[in-house]
Amino acid sequence: MQIVRGLHNLKPDHHGCVATIGNFDGVHLGHQSVFRHLMEMGTELDLPTTVVTFEPQPREFFQAASAPARLTRMREKLQAIQETGVQRVVVLEFNKRLAGMPAEAFVRELLVEGLGTRFLSVGDDFRFGRGREGDFDLLRNMGKEHGFEVENMNTYKVDADRVSSTRIRELLTLGDLNGAAQCLGRPYRLCGRVAHGNKRGRTIGFPTMNINMHRLVSPLHGVYAVKVEGIGDKDLPGVANIGNRPMVEGDNRYLLEVHLFDFNQDVYGEHVSVEFVQKLRDEQRFESFELLRQQIWRDAERAREILAVADNP
Repeated sequence: MQIVRGLHNLKPDHHGCVATIGNFDGVHLGHQSVFRHLMEMGTELDLPTTVVTFEPQPREFFQAASAPARLTRMREKLQAIQETGVQRVVVLEFNKRLAGMPAEAFVRELLVEGLGTRFLSVGDDFRFGRGREGDFDLLRNMGKEHGFEVENMNTYKVDADRVSSTRIRELLTLGDLNGAAQCLGRPYRLCGRVAHGNKRGRTIGFPTMNINMHRLVSPLHGVYAVKVEGIGDKDLPGVANIGNRPMVEGDNRYLLEVHLFDFNQDVYGEHVSVEFVQKLRDEQRFESFELLRQQIWRDAERAREILAVADNP
């Protein structure tokens, strides 16, 4: 899959495509359905499929820390899009210039001059351009003028409910990992590189991998039974805590810490994927590290039982 970063990197050979535009956070079943239809149109018109997305996401630019938690950071999103078979992704930096661009200029510079779009699929509530002045009707009218068709994305439903990134965030916050997986079409995972921590876990008999999350917040909080991919030939079972460190004064960083069962290897620098299988409890503060150790032991035993059942249904 080809990745093009920025309008300025669009070349003549990028001209002529079928396209869609959006955040595509989570790359859930609804997004995947759009991509499949787009690829069908690409085959019909003999044109490559192009997904246009933004970094940061617009709400992160406008709302900063109060923006919704991401389901996927950019690396995870690009990997999930690649797995659908999409041929090209254009990543636009959402900055002051893009936020202030008139809607008609956005269409001309990106869709007409940059991509030579022949077919475009967007939601009927899609808004874009300065002050969100651009809408579906403007796209359709400009499409008639410049020779590209505009189609409304169909709503994708699971159990009669619309699949959306917002719904998946809500399910994850409630601890409904099965419901989130049904909407995503896969288990929910977080990826990152193993980094050095303060090694406090070793002092109580539970060494952990500290994984860089590259995000301000996450839709998950608490303690989970997990599987870790990326170390060795098979997934490794463990227990994870995601959130702040209530036992460490003055440490407000948002962290993912994973204790792998029966594992004692140096894996600093490795890139891993953590699959969340079941929530065990919310994060809590303990009066002593001994009480914390006892609770982690109970968490680990319960996680072992859950993962044994998951592997042998």
